[in-house]
Formats: sequence, C-alpha cells, structure tokens
Amino acid sequence: MKAMVLERVGEPLRLTERPDPAPGPGEIRLRIEACAVCRTDLHVVDGDLENPRLPLVPGHEIVGIAEAVGKGVDPARIGRRLGVAWLGHSCGSCFYCRSNEENLCDRPVFTGFTRDGGFATHVVADADFAFDLDPAADAVATAPLLCAGLIGWRSLKKAGDGRRIGLYGFGAAAHIIAQVCRWQGREVYAFTRPGDEDAQRFALSLGAVWAGGSDMAPPHPLDAAIIFAPVGSLVPAALKAVRKGGRVVCGGIHMSDIPAMPYAILWEERHLLSVANLTRADAREFFPLAAQAGVHTHTTPYPLEQANQALSDLREGRLSGAAVLVP
Repeated sequence: MKAMVLERVGEPLRLTERPDPAPGPGEIRLRIEACAVCRTDLHVVDGDLENPRLPLVPGHEIVGIAEAVGKGVDPARIGRRLGVAWLGHSCGSCFYCRSNEENLCDRPVFTGFTRDGGFATHVVADADFAFDLDPAADAVATAPLLCAGLIGWRSLKKAGDGRRIGLYGFGAAAHIIAQVCRWQGREVYAFTRPGDEDAQRFALSLGAVWAGGSDMAPPHPLDAAIIFAPVGSLVPAALKAVRKGGRVVCGGIHMSDIPAMPYAILWEERHLLSVANLTRADAREFFPLAAQAGVHTHTTPYPLEQANQALSDLREGRLSGAAVLVP
C-alpha cells in the first residue's frame, strides 16, 4: 500500500510504501476510493491537537470497498462500500458509552489520530464503526459527509429548532449543513472572513438569505449560530448576534482562546455549548437525511501524493467546499 505519513508534527507528510495491513479480530480492511481532508487533519499535522500516535497516516473521512475481514466479522461485508469516520472505536463500558454518549467515551480511538487513517490506498478499521454507504453514489462526493456532514448535523441538532441559523466559517461543514437547513425551511445567514466575497457568493448560491463578514451584524437576530471556524473571537460576536434565549454552538475540535467578554452578551438565557466527536447514531440519522435533502457536496479532488498541497490550500483558505484525496 501507499500512504502519506506524518513522522513529526509540523513537517510535511511523506509518501511511504508499506505492506497491505491485515485486519485483526473485529476489524475490516478497505481499499480506499476517496478520503476528504478535514480541518481536524490540519490541527493534527500542525500540532494543535497534542499527542497523535506517530508515525501516523492522517485522514478520517474515508470511503472504500471492504476487501478483507478479521475474525468475528461477517465475510458477507466483503465487496461492500463502507465509510469510516473520526470516532474509530469506543470502549462500550464507561459511563458515557453506557449512557448512549459514545462520543464522550473515556477510552476512545480516533481515526487518523490514534490509529492510522485514510490518506492511503488501504486502511484497517473497527468493523462496528464502518458504515454502509450507497454503492451507487460518487465516492468523492460522499467523502465529506463522513465528518463535515456528521459534525455539521450534530451541531445543527444542538442548535435547536429555530428558524434563523447563522453559520460562522463557510467551509466544508457549513456548505453541507446550509443545504440541510434550506431543505428544512430555515433561513441561513453566512458569516465569512471579512472581505471574502467569493465565499459569500458561494453561500448565497447555496440558498443563504444573507452573507457577510464575521465582523458584521446580521439583519435580524438569530435563533442560533454555529461556529465552524476555529477562531475564539467569534464566540462573543455570535453571542451578540443571537436573540435572547438563543444558542451558540462551537462545532470544531479545536479553537483559539475565547477572549474576555462582558457577561451582558451571555445574559438573558443565551446558551453556549460545544460539540465533541460524533456517534454511530448520528450516522444512521444523517446519511438518509442527506439523500432526502439532495445534499450536493462541492469538492476539489487531489491525487493522494498531493496531500500536502491539499492541506496547504485548506490552511490558506483557498478552497470552496472540501478537498478530497483520491488514491
């Protein structure tokens, strides 16, 4: 197999030849068709998330074909298209797992962080955390749903049922969840980097009723706002933008420090909360819903060997939608 390997944090990935991995008990091996590039991958490579298992193959938005199974896995799964996401395993026995909150597991395994991920031609995954996907769908278009879609969906659920939804940072997750919001009959207000007119036009093309810089106030108070950009200063901005009793959801795994802010913008029963990881139940809900909503992902494909370029383009804000590596 070929893989793009992170050997030291902060350094470029290196193309490496390895033997094809053998699935152990309860595991399944996939021949990878596509793996989207997530901002979390960038946080791993750049060292924002500490203590990755090195050397490491990043990537956790994986679409592939099952080609081998380990002991205890139904061999009938061979040949199926499967998806692998960030949460690669949960212990099943801690308080959170027993409370149907496996995303908060005390002993989790994360794909592309504490186990090898999808910037490769093959990957081994926990068979219980490999989701069946539509065999007729386009693999490149499907890959961003495995994290941008799932985390966006979990964030939207946390945001509640309000009609006016603000999305801060209009990248991979926001461009998916904006389509879900429009299908649900909600109004989307898109906040981009100040002056990023391309991103604002992109948001409007996907049905946003308003788009502007993150330094601007929306024309109406929002029922809720979701922050996908990893920028702590957006928290007070979003709190100012939501109505009394409104919600602000932080949808990223990493964010710069939230600055000191006056209590008055949190007062009047505004809620501030975060989203951590995802659950298998989120996937069972979201994939059928995305199909019903007619979600169309906007992707930029890259050959596997150009993973460093894809990461750089994401880092520098040169992408609309999602980058996807294609072995």
